[in-house]
Amino acid sequence: MRILIADDHPFTLMGTKAFVESLGYTIEDVCSNGITAFNLILTHQPIMAILDINMPGMDGLEVLEKVHRQRLATRIILLTMHKEMTIFKKANQWGIAGYILKENAQDELQKCLEIVKKGGQYISKNLENDLVIDTHSAGQSYAIEKLTFTEKKVLELIAQQKTSKQIADMLFISEKTVEGHRSNIIQKLELPKEKNILLIWATKHFK
Repeated sequence: MRILIADDHPFTLMGTKAFVESLGYTIEDVCSNGITAFNLILTHQPIMAILDINMPGMDGLEVLEKVHRQRLATRIILLTMHKEMTIFKKANQWGIAGYILKENAQDELQKCLEIVKKGGQYISKNLENDLVIDTHSAGQSYAIEKLTFTEKKVLELIAQQKTSKQIADMLFISEKTVEGHRSNIIQKLELPKEKNILLIWATKHFK
């Protein structure tokens, strides 16, 4: 049973690897960013991939979407700290095999792997009560739904009045990548190209 694990936190990565190996599974690859994870999935086609959501290069949701759209056989398990309803719904829409909160991983990962291995879907038993309902209006939610997870994080940080350099440092990406995300967000939200338009929009919609 070949498995890939991707997480940008070394201790979490190696801890997950050691735990999964102790259950008798073979870890074929480990990596710390989403682009590498997707390329390894393409190349080695593991049975399962355990991914963090917030990774540099490409986030876990983007990897999941690409795997889903390309109809790859690898089944994706997201191991995450994120409880937002919109993130879970997006993951479910793209055929997530498992969704576990990191705080419950020690208790649930073994059962999740067993169920996913048999072709089932495992959602953290604690998730239903913990899911955070977004407070945006329907129109605002629809606009934000167009964004990738990373773009949404960039927008949230812009709302906190962080500079591109600060955002780059916090998300472990380059300033140039942040600027690219800014341009994509403006385009997806169909905002006018005015000075500080993203800051104005973000502070209005992210309370």
